Amino acid sequence: MNDLKITIIQSELFWEDKQKNLEMFSQKISAVNEPTDLIVLPEMFSTGFSMRPDLFSETMDGITISWMKAAAKEKNAVIAGSFICESDGKFLNRFVWMNVDGTYSVYDKRHLFRMGDEDKHYAAGQNKLIIEFKGWKICPLVCYDLRFPVWARNTKEHMYDVLIYVANWPEKRAHPWKSLLVARAIENQCFVAGINRVGNDGNDIYHSGDSVVLDFKGEPLSKIDSGIETTQTITLKYSDLEAFRTFFPVMSDADNFEIR
Repeated sequence: MNDLKITIIQSELFWEDKQKNLEMFSQKISAVNEPTDLIVLPEMFSTGFSMRPDLFSETMDGITISWMKAAAKEKNAVIAGSFICESDGKFLNRFVWMNVDGTYSVYDKRHLFRMGDEDKHYAAGQNKLIIEFKGWKICPLVCYDLRFPVWARNTKEHMYDVLIYVANWPEKRAHPWKSLLVARAIENQCFVAGINRVGNDGNDIYHSGDSVVLDFKGEPLSKIDSGIETTQTITLKYSDLEAFRTFFPVMSDADNFEIR
């Protein structure tokens, strides 16, 4: 199994300004000089965490998806992140995994952040997604999903190797963000990547980023400072993951359950 190179971009966002955000991320992606397989952007990377989907939503034929297709093709790498999507008359916080050839997979955020009224503006997704990519299995989730371990739980029937969270997670709740990412890595015996924004949003809420890539023991593989725009590429070694799962086979004793 080949190693997986993942690039995470911790960035400020221009509030509800798609053009500026897409131009900014084009520059940051172009500046990635080393080879990479996957580039991950924060939650709602083209607008910030806006509760105005009536003004800023797009279909899957909109400018954000077109931009993702072009960026993936130009960089010869998957581009991933969430945006405000309109589909079947609903507004969704939709994670998109954009392949180099323009095909894509989507995951709609299941757990909507009611304390920020997200549940009043968006519809919740119902289906978990596990992507097969270069022999790896990758599970993408979005921000508030992090607080719900059952939804993220690795199972023998649907095993994944990498868990990705894209987020707009405020600095005042940085301790849960950092702690729960570690917990998800340990309990699921997987690599975890948490990609968060920095800076103030349109509601004057500050985000410190604290983006990180963790190994299957919850140990950091990345070195990303809080509060600073940073781009870093990290190599994930499947052989290390496989060896640890064989040596310490926790999943063999995992509980069976169903989500209803």
